[in-house]
Amino acid sequence: MIKELNVHSLNGLSLWGVLFHRNLGKSGLRVSCLGLGKLMAENLMTLAFENGVNLFDTAEVYASGRAEITLGNIIKKKGWRRSSFVITTKIYWGGQAETERGLSRKHIIEEIVRAMTFVINQGMAMYWGTSRWSAMEIMEAYSVARQFNLIPPVCEQAEYHYFQRDKVEVQLPELYHKIGVGAMTWSPLACGLITGKYSDGVPECSRAAMKGYQWLKERVNSEEGRRQLAKIKELHLLADRLGCTAAQLAIAWCLRSEGVSSVLLGVSNTDQLLENLGALQILSQMTPQTVTEIDALLGNKPHSKKETRA
Repeated sequence: MIKELNVHSLNGLSLWGVLFHRNLGKSGLRVSCLGLGKLMAENLMTLAFENGVNLFDTAEVYASGRAEITLGNIIKKKGWRRSSFVITTKIYWGGQAETERGLSRKHIIEEIVRAMTFVINQGMAMYWGTSRWSAMEIMEAYSVARQFNLIPPVCEQAEYHYFQRDKVEVQLPELYHKIGVGAMTWSPLACGLITGKYSDGVPECSRAAMKGYQWLKERVNSEEGRRQLAKIKELHLLADRLGCTAAQLAIAWCLRSEGVSSVLLGVSNTDQLLENLGALQILSQMTPQTVTEIDALLGNKPHSKKETRA
């Protein structure tokens, strides 16, 4: 089994080189194809950075606003060159008051595009993107930017894993080719479902057993959840055959998708981080034959408009 990344790092740049870094959409911004998301810890950020990860994703809502502060304090302490890493954050649920939430004065797309252009022109950010927007909304934002000489989004942050495929595999590739919007994806392990931790029920120490995650527990115990767990067992056998873990297979599968610039990892310890980074070592095994085998096991491959018409 590939349990950890077998590379040496040099000045924070992974020896995976071109394979490890990709353009964010069709912009000139180069990001590591694996990024670190959610809540940050110094040991995880250090290990990730030393192994070539240059993308750190957070949000104003994480830890009630403390996550962004923690991230900034860690970076200040490490003394990393500002040009050597990329920080992405998300805004919307900023505070309790109505005036503290939302994306603009009127919460409509034209105002959002104008607001993001202002942020960039003021030097507070270099690029902007969307999260959980529909393809139609992203296209509207692009059209507004072109109409009023504003700055369009360069990426969409979307959920993507074995059981959530349509948007990233059908809708976003079309936007990538038309307007250059790339995909930054999250939840490659479907909240841990793909690791197999829920195959025999919900462990007491798992996320699904935590307060506030009743929805995940219900999902695991649902009829659809049981069907997914049965497919996951088959995918574990495939991972064994390829000499990797189920998590590594799932992450590599996400990375093989057209237009995916980076896959965000949500890890809680260094062992998980090293295992997930090891997905890069089996990316070359994502051959058409392997992908076809996975599609056959899942039975949920989405079809593009062209395929549907044909």
